[in-house]
Amino acid sequence: MTAPIEPRPLRRDLRFILADGMACSLMVGVGESYLPAFALAMGMSEIASGLIASVPMLVGAALQMVSPAAVRRLGSYRRWVILCVLVQAASFLPLIASALHGRIPPLPLFLLASLYWASGLGAGPAWSTWVGWLVPRPLRARYFGARSRWCHAALMTGLLGGGALLQIGSDRGWRLEAFAVIFLIAGAARFASALFLRGQSEPRPVPRIPRSVPLREFLGRIRGRADGRLLLYLVGAQATAAIASPYFNPYMLEKLAFSYERYMTLLGCAFLGRVALLPALGRFAHRFGATALLRAAGFAIVPLPAFWLLTRAYEPLLAVQFVTGVAWGAYELASFLLYFDAVEEHERTSLLTTYQFAHAAGTVGGSALGALWLATMNESTTAYLYLFAISTAARALTLLPLARVRAAEPAFAPAALVAPGEAFDPRFVPKEKSP
Repeated sequence: MTAPIEPRPLRRDLRFILADGMACSLMVGVGESYLPAFALAMGMSEIASGLIASVPMLVGAALQMVSPAAVRRLGSYRRWVILCVLVQAASFLPLIASALHGRIPPLPLFLLASLYWASGLGAGPAWSTWVGWLVPRPLRARYFGARSRWCHAALMTGLLGGGALLQIGSDRGWRLEAFAVIFLIAGAARFASALFLRGQSEPRPVPRIPRSVPLREFLGRIRGRADGRLLLYLVGAQATAAIASPYFNPYMLEKLAFSYERYMTLLGCAFLGRVALLPALGRFAHRFGATALLRAAGFAIVPLPAFWLLTRAYEPLLAVQFVTGVAWGAYELASFLLYFDAVEEHERTSLLTTYQFAHAAGTVGGSALGALWLATMNESTTAYLYLFAISTAARALTLLPLARVRAAEPAFAPAALVAPGEAFDPRFVPKEKSP
């Protein structure tokens, strides 16, 4: 007979899960977001700068396919997640050295970015399964809603702080040294994340060892099961978005010649849109369902690149970025609620690992098409504008698989997402232990 699962310190787990999310988000804001800008600062082409945000993701996604086997080998989700996080934190060390040295060839930079993505993607599916055990279902809506807002706040802090440091460094003639500083902050934040993960408990014995879903079975689910149809749409949405999305960074920095300050502010507006309307998006999902929210988001993200055809002025683009943040925020919230509920717990690590590879393959495929187009058109401003139109048309095609999404509604309704300005207070967590 299986031994009973030991009770866990729930309040401590919730605090550390929140702290880990904020530290990880700070890393993304101050580090990952500026990798394309770092590639440009190292003298790489605009196409290479765009590909640095996508190609390493595919390499990383291929490497992270070992995640289910690694979890089974270690007998622990926590050990595997912490190992991946430590490797991801360490990947910033060579970037710091390269920025101080003032030079890094394209191949080593792509390899370092691949290591960053492999470790980050490797941790994700196992973390999703692990955290599902730590957070009791009655608390998930309010807790994850509040956690999301704090994480986005940390991400915006990193994004704004990183942009400010780069702007100061550019003005004073030590731009590369500024990159070293922001990568140091990013690496330190991820090391802190590992400490917060170490402070979280893990049920003993592990409730259920992950099952590996064979590729043939995974493909078969696309036609007949809710999880397969959902993941098919998500891959398509990301692939068509990737035709243009990696190239907004070089377009803003090179073609529009925006300063780091304006570049950072534009990126920040998108994250502000995500955070500002999160409670309203949660209420929408509660009233009409997460599937309805995903469909609304799916329609909303289609015309986003076309807005960049209408103006090159800075002020209108701030509004465009805010709308972009709202649309992608709705997409992220809906997809999270749906796949968390639609994917079986003991299959989640395997299915999300396979999905991440498919997602990365679609992203690289889309970005490769964008790169080919820009290279053919000599990276002209007109080429970028046509690229945005092509991405808009491609996104419209995803509305067909979106119509087939019939995933079950989440077991926890997002009605309890916190109201504007309300912070999650761990003191309100019930004192009883969770099995």
